[in-house]
Amino acid sequence: MRLVKKLLFRVLFYFASVLLGLFFVLPLLWLFVTPFRSDPSLAVRLPANPTLQNFIKVVNNAYAMRAFANSAIQALGSTFLVVMLAALAAYALSRVDLPGKGIIVYILILFSSVVTGIAAMVPLFFLLLQLGLIDTHLGIVLAFSGGFLPTGIFLMKDFVDSVSLTYEESAVVSGASKVQIFKDIILPLIGPGMVVVAVFTFAQIWSNFLLPFILLRSNSKMPVSVAIYTFTNEIGMPKIGLISAYSLLYVVPIISLYIFTNRRYGFKFYGGIKG
Repeated sequence: MRLVKKLLFRVLFYFASVLLGLFFVLPLLWLFVTPFRSDPSLAVRLPANPTLQNFIKVVNNAYAMRAFANSAIQALGSTFLVVMLAALAAYALSRVDLPGKGIIVYILILFSSVVTGIAAMVPLFFLLLQLGLIDTHLGIVLAFSGGFLPTGIFLMKDFVDSVSLTYEESAVVSGASKVQIFKDIILPLIGPGMVVVAVFTFAQIWSNFLLPFILLRSNSKMPVSVAIYTFTNEIGMPKIGLISAYSLLYVVPIISLYIFTNRRYGFKFYGGIKG
């Protein structure tokens, strides 16, 4: 009886695993086959006569291609600010003995879930409006940076904490300044942590729709996450072929980033030093 129950449980487990796997695989399969179909639809079917016409139409759309440059400006600019400021702040929090430092660090997580959230859209909009940064790349970069910086600091601090003070003490004895210690010792040792924060921040910003949709007004400054909604016909029906082709191009940077990071680091991060 026990053997039968065990066998039945295993069968149900495998069946549930297959269903769950199909739930995630089918949308990806649709994304990779539909752009090459001459008769695109929501059904997952292999193309009988593969074509590149959908990609050609997307590439010839100047507005759609400009959106990639806009996304790159906003994502790379914000990622650079978050990584550098998070490294500086994490180093300060790790090395300076502040009252209530532990509470400060954990409050950062709360702030990170509020600044770029829906609840913060109204005050964030009026703040950027007063600064004259509505409909500018700088306003988007600063808004994203403020939203992801608390999480970046929280993640980076663990890597800085793992760097032994012995390195810094030896550098001080050798006559190195604080700037030299941070640039030549701390930054190389927390490199994996900077990569973690950079990948997390870039991926989140690259896929963000709400913030640029609210803070930008010019079509020429819209990122891909917003521009993808323009592929509709005269009556508002989505052009499935163009959307699927544009979506496939949209995920290429993230997939490339994953492959590069996986090959370079293998996601084997142990504190501030790669294992």
